[in-house]
Amino acid sequence: MRSYTIGQAARLLSVSPDTVRRWADAGRIPTRRDEAGKRLIEGPDLAAFSVSLAAEANESDDEPHTSARNAFPGIITAVKLGDVAAQVEIQAGPHRLVSLLTREAVEELGLAVGMEAVARVKATNVHIDRA
Repeated sequence: MRSYTIGQAARLLSVSPDTVRRWADAGRIPTRRDEAGKRLIEGPDLAAFSVSLAAEANESDDEPHTSARNAFPGIITAVKLGDVAAQVEIQAGPHRLVSLLTREAVEELGLAVGMEAVARVKATNVHIDRA
């Protein structure tokens, strides 16, 4: 049976190792120690925990319902309006994302420089959700 270190589990769950340690200390995810004293999480336990974590996230009303999986929360740094089309730039951490959309969509969403927004990437399209 495969076991995972705290760091490996953190990467798989997209959280910090400290978060995984806190979950383990709180009894949310079982761990054991190897011969060297390292904490390990058994594969089936990690799989079950990841499913329960996803279910908790889906119950939360904090996130909009969307099929787009890759979300980049950030701040709008530029909005360029044309007669019909528009270009919106978002700085999401080290990532600069640019979306081309209709002017009407930008106006309906009220997008402006300095606003928080989430760029959602699906295939070759970038979807902009107002935060």
